[in-house]
Amino acid sequence: MVDRSRRDVLKFSGAALGGIAVGSTVTVAERTDRFIVDAKGKTDADDLSKRGLDVVHDLSQLGYFVVEGAEKDVERAKGKYAPDMVISLDLPTDRVDVDAGDQSATDEPFYGFQWDKQVQDIPEAHETTRGEGARVAIIDSGVNAGHPDLAHAVNEELSANFTGDGQGAANAAGGYHGTHVAGIVAANDRNEAGVVGTAPGAEVVDCRVFSATTNAAFGDILAAVAYSADIGCDVANLSLGAYPVSRKGNGKFYGKFLNSTMTYANSKGTLLTISTGNDGADLQHDGPVYALPVEGAQGCGVSATGPVGFGYGGPDLEEAFDSPSNYTNYGTNAVTVSAPGGDYDPAQPAGWYYDMVLSTISEPAYDDDGDYLGAVNSYSWIAGTSMAAPQVAGAAALVKSEAPDMNANQVESLLKRTATDGTGGKEYHGSGFVNPVGALEEL
Repeated sequence: MVDRSRRDVLKFSGAALGGIAVGSTVTVAERTDRFIVDAKGKTDADDLSKRGLDVVHDLSQLGYFVVEGAEKDVERAKGKYAPDMVISLDLPTDRVDVDAGDQSATDEPFYGFQWDKQVQDIPEAHETTRGEGARVAIIDSGVNAGHPDLAHAVNEELSANFTGDGQGAANAAGGYHGTHVAGIVAANDRNEAGVVGTAPGAEVVDCRVFSATTNAAFGDILAAVAYSADIGCDVANLSLGAYPVSRKGNGKFYGKFLNSTMTYANSKGTLLTISTGNDGADLQHDGPVYALPVEGAQGCGVSATGPVGFGYGGPDLEEAFDSPSNYTNYGTNAVTVSAPGGDYDPAQPAGWYYDMVLSTISEPAYDDDGDYLGAVNSYSWIAGTSMAAPQVAGAAALVKSEAPDMNANQVESLLKRTATDGTGGKEYHGSGFVNPVGALEEL
């Protein structure tokens, strides 16, 4: 429990409303000018170009292409196809932000508020490794390399923009979300400022798939997954999703494309850590629909847990740190492990937002034409399965740092085997609550 004297030095801006982070979808739409082509050797990029199609992503290593053009031209190409899917995500309308201006504590001054790192015993894990040598892709809205808690970690040369918006990578051009996710993985533990990441010694690659519109194309996301595997990422984190997507019609096509991509990444040694989503849905008994990508093959699905009462000042929690969060999707078919994602109960006394996850944030600014101008760096509490998945990505990075020869399946198996029993059933925790120290001790 954080003592009240340290809490009182913080200032907050904005309304005292909790934000559920990216992970739930409000709209799934199909584009009319962009298509996914299942080629499987029946066509190639040159043939598609000759038919008047612009090849956006050449995924011939998977047997697929993402193209733009008229459907009549796609129809004349060889191979099955479906419209690319656009995912519109439910971003929070408010967060609880930190003004660190009056903070004068040494070391990492906000660690006392990071119940998520405390319950995972991250400082003890760092006695073994800080994640040196591991590489983690963040497939998201952009990771701002200019954030002082992430400047040490972001590989700007390998970072890539998959959106086609021309606004670069290693920045927050698609929103604040990716920087928050990246801080959970790799925030600097040695700069005497801000917060602590699970694997601050790991390298982070920004794979930006969202623009300022908050929309992401399914083809862009899977192209980023394939790229992460091709550049040797040990882990790729996907704190995003589409739900519900029908398993019929084009849904079958999307599922096949997803499974091919995820299997490819797994074969290259890249573990995919994926948020289960924030709909409070039972993914095992929800009928003939998908939650994508978490219900794809070879992924490590992560549900969210969180306390209720961490910041109230009393000795007892109303809900334990490993209790399922009120919004988390669940189901034994989708959840591999659980991890801290944050919880909240605004009806409780002041300080309820301390039950969410504190991490880095970069708030983007744009000109009147929508061009990215830069970002204001700070810290913020947010809750969501989006915050849970990178906890597991960080744990996997620690394991790979100590055991670089382990493949993706072996890393996932170790995390599952060493996970601890969580409050609630297997439908919420899968194999259990992630335990980085336990995983390292078993190596």
